[in-house]
Amino acid sequence: MSINRRQFITAGTVSTAAVALGSFPYAALAFSEKSQTLIDAFAAGAVPAEGKITLTAPEIAENGNTVPVEVSVESPMSEQDYVTEIMLLGNDNPAPSLATFKYSPASGLARTSTRIRLAKTQDVIALAKMSDGRVFVTSKSVKVTIGGCGG
Repeated sequence: MSINRRQFITAGTVSTAAVALGSFPYAALAFSEKSQTLIDAFAAGAVPAEGKITLTAPEIAENGNTVPVEVSVESPMSEQDYVTEIMLLGNDNPAPSLATFKYSPASGLARTSTRIRLAKTQDVIALAKMSDGRVFVTSKSVKVTIGGCGG
């Protein structure tokens, strides 16, 4: 396996930030190149950290055409501290972007549930952007047994 220049620089930047911050954000998560590009655009320079997000999805989906997911983010949803966006990605889908939800302090809760389409067994990724620019990330593996965008 070889890595390209962009992956090397990204890994170095994340490692340096992790050492500086005293933790290793989303180190165990592996993202496709398309997903990583979307994550970088969503984060706008912030280094995504794990925490604050709860992603609920089935471990096994019998039909990839309609997989129920729920995402919630711990936030007071006050004028000073609130969730501005939640983004869902299907890491191995041909088009990884599944949905983006916008929030304001008037939303009351940063929670949503929807149904997504998964092409095959893969990780579903949830990102949350906070009003102060912090970004949180989590993922959950969903095994698609039949159906979907190609089984």
